[in-house]
Amino acid sequence: MNIKLKNIQYVFFPILIIYFELIFKIFVFEDLLNISLLNIVLFSIPMGLLLCIFSSAFNNKINKIFFILFIFLLTFIYGSQILYNEIFSTFFSMYSVIGASDAIQFMDVVKSKVIQDFFPLFLLVIPLLFVLVCNKKINFEAYDKNKLLKILGTATLVQTAALVLVLNTKEGVLSNSYLYKEAFIIDMSVEKFGLLTTERLDLKNIVINYKIEHENAYAAEPKQIISEENNENKEDIKEVVNNIENDEQIQYDYNVLNVDFNNLIQNETNETLKNMHEYFKEVEPTKKNEYTGKFKGKNLIFITAESFSPYAIDKNLTPTLYKMYEEGFKFNNFYTPLWGVSTTDGEYVACTSLIPKAGIWSFYRSAQNYMPFVMGNQLKKLNYKTVAYHNHSYDYYFRNESHPNMGYIYKGLGNGLNVTETWPESDLEMIDLTINEFINNQPFHTYYMTVSGHLQYTFAGNSMAYKNKAAVENLNYSEAIKAYLATNIELDKAMEKLIQRLEKEGIADDTLIAISPDHYPYGLKLSEINEIAGHEVETNFELYKSVFLLWTKGIDSQEVNEPCSSLDIIPTLSNLLGLEYDSRLLMGRDIFSDKEHLVLFQNRSWITDKAMFNSETGEMTVLNNSGVDLAYKEKITQEVKDKFKYSALILDTDYYRYFKDAISPPN
Repeated sequence: MNIKLKNIQYVFFPILIIYFELIFKIFVFEDLLNISLLNIVLFSIPMGLLLCIFSSAFNNKINKIFFILFIFLLTFIYGSQILYNEIFSTFFSMYSVIGASDAIQFMDVVKSKVIQDFFPLFLLVIPLLFVLVCNKKINFEAYDKNKLLKILGTATLVQTAALVLVLNTKEGVLSNSYLYKEAFIIDMSVEKFGLLTTERLDLKNIVINYKIEHENAYAAEPKQIISEENNENKEDIKEVVNNIENDEQIQYDYNVLNVDFNNLIQNETNETLKNMHEYFKEVEPTKKNEYTGKFKGKNLIFITAESFSPYAIDKNLTPTLYKMYEEGFKFNNFYTPLWGVSTTDGEYVACTSLIPKAGIWSFYRSAQNYMPFVMGNQLKKLNYKTVAYHNHSYDYYFRNESHPNMGYIYKGLGNGLNVTETWPESDLEMIDLTINEFINNQPFHTYYMTVSGHLQYTFAGNSMAYKNKAAVENLNYSEAIKAYLATNIELDKAMEKLIQRLEKEGIADDTLIAISPDHYPYGLKLSEINEIAGHEVETNFELYKSVFLLWTKGIDSQEVNEPCSSLDIIPTLSNLLGLEYDSRLLMGRDIFSDKEHLVLFQNRSWITDKAMFNSETGEMTVLNNSGVDLAYKEKITQEVKDKFKYSALILDTDYYRYFKDAISPPN
């Protein structure tokens, strides 16, 4: 007997999507019964009804094809996101399809996760298996026009109800209204609205970003932005900060360029750009200080270290990293937040002092922009030799486009850096192969993006873990932790080799080395991070507490207790090297400045000298008996939101190009 699908088809897809969302919510978020479930159900119904329309508006054969195709696509979307989240602790955006071919390199990791997550994946596949087995018994007759219109009307009504509910929920920093209309935070969106609605919002963002990219607001030549009188801008700056300093005598100038924001505002016709000029004019700049130019003229080696963390610093296992930590600046309150596109976003933050824009690959997008404040471009114009290396595929995340744009001669595996192709590749070998290319060309600036510390942390699937297994096999840790530590031994060996060579050449005391992670080691499960930490790690702040190594031979060791993050690296290095930059145009701030410090996170949580605010709970914890109140919370929260907004606009509008005349040396 044939099953007449048209009798149940209008409820099949809504029920199927709700079923998938429930599985996703249970196995990814380990949570089901909360207020967001209502949003997910309401948004699932119209999506399901639309799929019903497309699979019941044609003849039997075409309806059947669409019906099976939609089930397959839904199964693939939910299944792939479960796997991706298991590996990278976040969700991939549709924009990431541009790098889909790179995923082949992680097939061994994916296979192991398929086995590990077999049960939820099997639950997702059941509807598809059922339809494939029974499809010959299903009659895919078309609905008549009136029925289709009724279904469309129902979908519209439910979608409207869902939107009214969401857009009128405005309580809290991460209100449903804010997340739906203003801030695309993919993890929060999935949790609040469901995966399929997030995919729809993601697609909307891609369309908007495509339009921005091809109709850039920066449509004219840079206008006159340099003041004729230096004192004019200095007076403007004093006016911005006078409420803070009052009677305090200013001992240092500000880290600003001589930008005439008044002229820009007066002559700008584009409202977006005019708003940006007005915003940045009012940003409080940081002052120069006793550390300004402390390392002026020194060589700089800047390293973004894959999955590096404080747990990888050990006197016996990683003695060189330990030495650098103990002898250099000790940043006791440093954080490396996790961003939407893990490694490339973490690298983008450390290299640019900008917050990544959600839903895209910001570093890749920046390849078309003028990027004057990155270290490569700043030091290149001072006649430094500027080179960059990555010991994995040279075009991974399109670094072959973003890194030359930062002022580097760039090499990676497949593009002039002939490291042995393993997974992952050796940081030590990368140092061995590259050091002769710059060490005798002073002053030099070298940038490294390492890979030895990459997941997956097993001795069978990670060549660096296997290589250094003997050093960790007797440790009282689980295998994943031992493998993680073993991968970082390779980074330590690389640093040992590098410093030995600098000492041999007699320039170790004339070379500043800066190392920060791209993100915390999310290749370890939270239970494993708790194990290596020795306690249960708090997940909103402490999980991202990290390490920033800043070392040169003979440096005076000093503890730095102010809260700071990878967003602060570029302004800090710029100040230490005595470079001319504009502190108003970066999202981070010089760690050594006297301005109030700020660490911000993707979910809009924040930490300052006076308080820490958890956006997900709405709780503010007052620090140091500062006595701050609700007004302070609202002030800093708005500052954080503004930084996300204007950082994205800097990327979208190629905003720095407006200041090219002030930044570039005269011809």
